[in-house]
Amino acid sequence: MLKGIAASQGIAVAKVYKLEQPVLEIVKKDSVVEGELAKLANAFTKTVEDIKKIKEVASKSLAAEELAVFDAHLMMAGDPELRGQIEDMIKNEGVNADYATQQVANMMVSIFESMDDAYMRERAADVKDVTFRLMCNICGKVIPNLSTIDKPVVIVAKDLTPSDTGSLNKEFAKGFATEIGGRTSHSAIMARSLEIPAVVGVTGILEAAKDGDEVILDAINGEVILNPTPEQVAEYQKKAEAFKAEKEALKALKDKESVSTDGHKVLLVGNIGSPKDAEGVVENGGEGVGLFRTEFLYMKSEDWPDEETQFQAYKAVMEKMDGKPVVIRTLDIGGDKKLNYYTFEEEMNPFLGVRAVRFCLMRKDIFRTQLRALLRASAYGHLCIMFPMIATVGEFKDAKQCYEDARAELIAEGVKVGDKVEVGCMIEIPAAAVLADKIAKYADFFSIGTNDLIQYSMAADRMSQPVSYLYQPLNPSILRLIKMTIDGAHKNGKWCGMCGEMAGDELAAPVLLGLGLDEFSMSATSILNARKIITGLSYAEMKEMAEKALECDTAEEVTELVKKVL
Repeated sequence: MLKGIAASQGIAVAKVYKLEQPVLEIVKKDSVVEGELAKLANAFTKTVEDIKKIKEVASKSLAAEELAVFDAHLMMAGDPELRGQIEDMIKNEGVNADYATQQVANMMVSIFESMDDAYMRERAADVKDVTFRLMCNICGKVIPNLSTIDKPVVIVAKDLTPSDTGSLNKEFAKGFATEIGGRTSHSAIMARSLEIPAVVGVTGILEAAKDGDEVILDAINGEVILNPTPEQVAEYQKKAEAFKAEKEALKALKDKESVSTDGHKVLLVGNIGSPKDAEGVVENGGEGVGLFRTEFLYMKSEDWPDEETQFQAYKAVMEKMDGKPVVIRTLDIGGDKKLNYYTFEEEMNPFLGVRAVRFCLMRKDIFRTQLRALLRASAYGHLCIMFPMIATVGEFKDAKQCYEDARAELIAEGVKVGDKVEVGCMIEIPAAAVLADKIAKYADFFSIGTNDLIQYSMAADRMSQPVSYLYQPLNPSILRLIKMTIDGAHKNGKWCGMCGEMAGDELAAPVLLGLGLDEFSMSATSILNARKIITGLSYAEMKEMAEKALECDTAEEVTELVKKVL
């Protein structure tokens, strides 16, 4: 038995499909320049075609947010700078195309990996993915195509690239186990979207597993059992059936309210990245949309999306939710989100620089277009507009004034807008949490973005493996900031939600209920399980437990406290 991290819940019993990439033996050779340039050109063409095919397969099962990575890969494969550097090396040194590609790729990866900015370090993995495919195409090597798997398997690999995960057919890919990775790694997030079991960070799995071995993947407890006994197979097949039956039983909760055993009601809503994702929220019994990430409208465009394009997207979500509340976050660009048609100024730390509402207040022309589109869509349902990365009362007031100006402008033009639009604030900066009672005087609601709140509070990049131990949602310090935010909202008669990863965490739900959170926003596939948990809890008892959690010394103590209560 090998231990790892349960990244996407479920149980699978199948044969091992060991994903082993082609071995490239690249050596420097003197070559005919014209021939190598032609070989390179053909390889670039095929690489672009490969990525487009993978994206097409992935689009059938992944949301727009996950698909954005393939757009980034296509941009990279079409980047004249990358191609130009390889061509220059072939021309100037008369070397073979695969060697030149390898040298340029190594240089680019090294540059990205040495950068301080987390977003830029992440791009190193994208460079490796694209350039490895390019080198394979130059050398005539075939990269395993996971979409062609036609029998039930558990995939075992060092890691899965976006291309690998996007190629998975969930009918046959019953789950995967990787040597590296964490709960917030790209492959883990995609596995949850696909609803297939995944255990990541399984040290030694590649050495221990052989192609065709029978394997049990327990992605509830984070365990992988290789070559199990017949008794173990029978036991886990029963567990898998029970898990499947439990998921089926959850469907009975689809149209139920999210009410505790003692009558306390909360809202369970969904996070979405595109209008089509709203369908998943409805199918899973979501009581609204708690976060529509509008940046993906911008990231998939060739230029700033115009007012009409945005209006149609927002209107589609409003109509789909049929009067249920829809929280739409204004443009959250910068930091780890770039655009191919706009160059951000170089900053030492873009995560702490001009991004989100800071960018919008600097570029009010872009902000105005989005606000006008949102206000036009407000006529079709219950709209809540949310400004991200607010740090001060002044910032919120400035952003709200832009909203008021856009509203007055549309009314003067005779354009219909909603009678009551709620304008709120995303709490993801510790300073805003501490000042929540003051900001709540001006905001209609809060939504806590725990992903950034945790990394800013802990001064720890959540994508950095060495400091990943500091990503502690249940640390008492984080719980106290959440409590301050909720209390600040309630003191002013406003509601408070949460749209970070923590809102869908089973262990966090009882604590958040006890702290008084009004709205939990999560991936659509987590909603019914969250409803099952909350409808089985007493609000009064969870309040008592939450008070004890706030007095704990460590996240581990809080975890044990929750487990005892459950």
